[in-house]
Amino acid sequence: MIQVADRIGNVEEYYFSRKLREIAGLRNEGKDIINLGIGSPDLPPHPSVINKLNNTAQNDGVHSYQSYKGIPELRQAFSNWYNRHYNVSIDPENEILPLIGSKEGIMHISMTYLNAGDEVLVPNPGYPAYSATAKLTGATCRHYELQSTKNWQPDLEELAKSDLSKVKLMWVNYPNMPTGANAATTLFKELQAFGEAHEILICNDNPYSFILNEEPLSFLSVGISAHTLELNSLSKSHNMAGWRVGMIAAQKQHIDNILRFKSNMDSGMFLPVQQAAIEALGLSTDWYENQNKLYKQRRNVVYQIMDELHCIYDKSQVGMFVWAKVNSKISHVADWIDSIMYKAEVFITPGFIFGDQGDRYIRISLCADESVFKEALNRIKINKNKI
Repeated sequence: MIQVADRIGNVEEYYFSRKLREIAGLRNEGKDIINLGIGSPDLPPHPSVINKLNNTAQNDGVHSYQSYKGIPELRQAFSNWYNRHYNVSIDPENEILPLIGSKEGIMHISMTYLNAGDEVLVPNPGYPAYSATAKLTGATCRHYELQSTKNWQPDLEELAKSDLSKVKLMWVNYPNMPTGANAATTLFKELQAFGEAHEILICNDNPYSFILNEEPLSFLSVGISAHTLELNSLSKSHNMAGWRVGMIAAQKQHIDNILRFKSNMDSGMFLPVQQAAIEALGLSTDWYENQNKLYKQRRNVVYQIMDELHCIYDKSQVGMFVWAKVNSKISHVADWIDSIMYKAEVFITPGFIFGDQGDRYIRISLCADESVFKEALNRIKINKNKI
């Protein structure tokens, strides 16, 4: 048998990939499982965005390979978007690199900068892709703890006391997923100074800043330095998850370095998708406000679900999830989650998939119609004594 590469042996299949198969199996058995786990927007993009895609796709000459850097108009649209909503000025020619989804950017950055023997600071709890990509490069993950008592922010003073000589990258994610902790200018200033002091590239993953957040903030609002980089995406903010449109914003040296890797991985983004992304980036603030009205209504029902499950949550959290601490009477969260799925036919994400700091937490996505959340609430109420 042909053996897989050693790098694959260090990486597990994504949790949701396995769980979706399990849910599909239960549905094939006739069980109507409500999936409240994955943060995949259920709403469509703005109609003008879809029209732009359709209309552009009808034109001659749009189906060929495109520039690895995206068309200049898309880079300019990203620059205008940052200026308008984050009050950040970015050079569209040299400091922006469009991506086929920001998740690929996590891989591109890791493959560009990490060697075997390097170390990467990864948040715990945090997005599993940060660890997975580091392992694929042969680098070593050093998980730093995020705690509710510190508003889910890293203890940089404590980190500075450790040996950081092998650390090359640090992943941060604000607004934070899964905890919903919001961004803060003071934190961004501290992170920038930390990166400069220890020669570490601080990479902020920023796809959630427009969801249930009155003051969107970019890491780059404190400056674009040689030690700062930001990923962003249209997946959550514009309901374009399947369209795969993201970006990296950084100094020219980083854009050029990452492009060397990226240009060997894809052949550019479909031109009609780029044109549609430009349309999305030009939408007014009314778009975000209307989206958030719906998310607020859904979140209110999710709060009721959390109350019914006797979980504790912070109403100041932002983003498209609700993160909550499980009641102390629950001894085994994994078994409890499965019990809810098999007996109430509702799937909820366990926090342990984001690291052991999430062991006593659960997460519910807001990506379903309000009626779905009400049905989930009803099922949990009816089966409360069984779970």
